[in-house]
Amino acid sequence: MITAHGDTKIAVRADLEAMGLRGLGAIAVNLPSATLYEEALRRSEGKAAEGGPLVVLTGRHTGRSAQDKFFVLEAGSESHIDWEANKPIAPEVFERLLQRVGEHLRGRDVFALNCFVGADAAYRMPVRIVSEYAWHALFCRDLFIDDDEALNHKPAFTVLCAPTFEADPTRDGTRSGTFIIINFERRIVLIGGTEYAGELKKSVFTIMNYLLPLRGVLSMHCSANIGKSGDSAIFFGLSGTGKTTLSADPERQLIGDDETGWSDRGVFNFEGGCYAKVIRLSADGEPEIYAASHRFGTVLENVVMDDQTRLLDLDSDRYTENTRSAYPLTFIPNIAPGSAGGHPRNVILLTADAFGVLPPISRLSRAQAMYHFLSGFTSKLAGTEKGLGKEPEATFSTCFGAPFMVHHPTVYSKLLGRKVAEHGAECWLINTGWNGGPYGVGKRMSLPYTRAMVHAALDGTLAKAEYETEPFFGLSIPKAVPGVPSELLNPRSTWADQAAYDAQARRLATLFAENFKRFAGHADEATIAAAIAPR
Repeated sequence: MITAHGDTKIAVRADLEAMGLRGLGAIAVNLPSATLYEEALRRSEGKAAEGGPLVVLTGRHTGRSAQDKFFVLEAGSESHIDWEANKPIAPEVFERLLQRVGEHLRGRDVFALNCFVGADAAYRMPVRIVSEYAWHALFCRDLFIDDDEALNHKPAFTVLCAPTFEADPTRDGTRSGTFIIINFERRIVLIGGTEYAGELKKSVFTIMNYLLPLRGVLSMHCSANIGKSGDSAIFFGLSGTGKTTLSADPERQLIGDDETGWSDRGVFNFEGGCYAKVIRLSADGEPEIYAASHRFGTVLENVVMDDQTRLLDLDSDRYTENTRSAYPLTFIPNIAPGSAGGHPRNVILLTADAFGVLPPISRLSRAQAMYHFLSGFTSKLAGTEKGLGKEPEATFSTCFGAPFMVHHPTVYSKLLGRKVAEHGAECWLINTGWNGGPYGVGKRMSLPYTRAMVHAALDGTLAKAEYETEPFFGLSIPKAVPGVPSELLNPRSTWADQAAYDAQARRLATLFAENFKRFAGHADEATIAAAIAPR
């Protein structure tokens, strides 16, 4: 193995030995991307595609293992963690498993990356990632911030990943052979039994979601960009709603595409890269992401490639729908200097409503924004996931990132409401889903129309618009948006059978109301008043 940075290697080895990891093989620290690429190819961890990206397969796990994530039960964090949504694990179970992982890694070479999370120096966190795989280190080099200052930092947290180690649930106290365990007292994240690199990224995001709200900073699963006049905007949305696509706007500079903080100084990106979903990605629809995904240094997870020509097939879901591209922010031509901006003038909540009843765009009050933020609604589509029937399935992921929220969800929603009020941000709900009927009957809103609606919201055009209130969700719908046919704006008028629309809208409103019951005891009065009540 090629290694580098002798003094740093000695310090890293000493730190890992203090954690109980003794007898490791060679430790490569902060290797350059090209060297990591060579190592990954030499070790048969991946293959080179036409244009240069590294294509890897992640085995049986092609997404996160949410049911295998635990928090160590310890006094310092116990009272802050929402135990209704998060799973505890005993400290002694963690220590035994850490010892077993150490034994597994004895004599094995590992790759370490010292890096930062958080572009704002006032809130950045030093992190060390350690894994058996060179491609994991390349992935983290793409996704996190690894400037010269990071090389010799003292990590606040260490993420230790042993993808080839399988836990024994009977012996180790886990649910399965896979585990993601966060220990706030030891400041260690322990990952095993999965090769999916998203666990590395999301475990660090989870840590930020715990620490930053304690400092009055809203940590958000959202993208952010900034306009020519310095106007920042944030985009919340679950996978498939267009969060990454809509924030990568050639007319605006990208702050970040997935994980963002909102402090008393403004918004800042947590990361140094992007982790874009690329299934059916096209050069015409998303040219910047497409170009970045065909470059040397990019890591492609579970993307299909022709072994002879090495050409990518981004349309194929042979391994998973959740194909991913990890690349540095510098691969995007239009990025914001310092990956930060001022306080957002606009807060956009994205959904992909396959029921076909939510308006393509609606303006939200502050309380409605807090309600829809808590709801975190989108839908799963029939035919795209195993086990789904002909009807769409509602998905509610609180704060648009439920698996990563550590505190009670209302901690985050109240922070959002406070910041919206303090800084006068306009709030919008944009439906990138279906119009004219549900999935299978209606059509999905075209991307050019959605972009036109986003631009009209961001440039202030809709501040002067005339609105009407629809009856089922209490949403304010603009009567006209430049570049969008007016007949598309009120979804009821697009259905051939308006009685069927009414029945579908009542059904979805009931699902919203049922979901909100779990928050009603903690939410503030304004949010409760804004809650959807079935008619």
